[in-house]
Amino acid sequence: MKKVLAFDVDQTLNVAKLPIPDEIAELLTKLLDYYEICPISGQKFEQFLVQIINRLRNPTPEQMKHLHLFVAQGTQYYRFSPEDDQSNVQGEQAVADGKVTDWKIIYNYPLTTEQIAKITQTLEQASRELGYWEKNPKGEIIENRISQVTLSALGQAAGTKEKYAWDPDHKKRKAIVQRAKELTPEFDYEIGGTTSINVFTPGMNKTFGMNKMMEYLKVTKEEILYFGDMTQKGGNDYPVVEMGIDTITVRSHEDTAFALKGIWEVTKK
Repeated sequence: MKKVLAFDVDQTLNVAKLPIPDEIAELLTKLLDYYEICPISGQKFEQFLVQIINRLRNPTPEQMKHLHLFVAQGTQYYRFSPEDDQSNVQGEQAVADGKVTDWKIIYNYPLTTEQIAKITQTLEQASRELGYWEKNPKGEIIENRISQVTLSALGQAAGTKEKYAWDPDHKKRKAIVQRAKELTPEFDYEIGGTTSINVFTPGMNKTFGMNKMMEYLKVTKEEILYFGDMTQKGGNDYPVVEMGIDTITVRSHEDTAFALKGIWEVTKK
């Protein structure tokens, strides 16, 4: 019997970098009564709030206790804990509605300052050498996500159509990864989203995150159902497949919604 529904975010729950649509928001809110809901993605914490949390349909505090945010491929873990004022996320991590302070960070495995600098330099060098460094980016091209560094080739704020059109066959990003590995082979690289490359220390991918999920939620892999769009070899969801966790490969949030409607109809009976 499944106890956990785990999800990649971009292209699985939403259109890349956009908030989850109404249908997904409604389904996730309903399913919080029956399952532990666990988004796990390369996104930073604030993006989880904007894209998922702030879109839910008036969940109760009890429902929110069943929502777990596995940030940066699960190398950071946040839980809803509004009563724990002393250890909640504060300061620079803030969003307009203030909900950020309802979340407690359970663990975090940050990169060192030196590692962040080295990865940043490598990604820029590889992109420039191959002619893929965007001269007029929309937002940051390289972003420090604390426990990983992420390249967004057109910039974080680039439009959806631009992103979809830039590297649909992944050839550009595979070339960047190949060159980056030559420059700094001590790091791991994986392709995610539409224009992204995530970089981290070896082993700190979704295998790490899913193992931590099982440890903290006290579940087995047989009790997890995972949804992802990048389940092919080299994709950021492939480590979950390799673990033997039951996985549904989706092409879009519409596919995910279709599957979740079926789960909801069976579960509510």
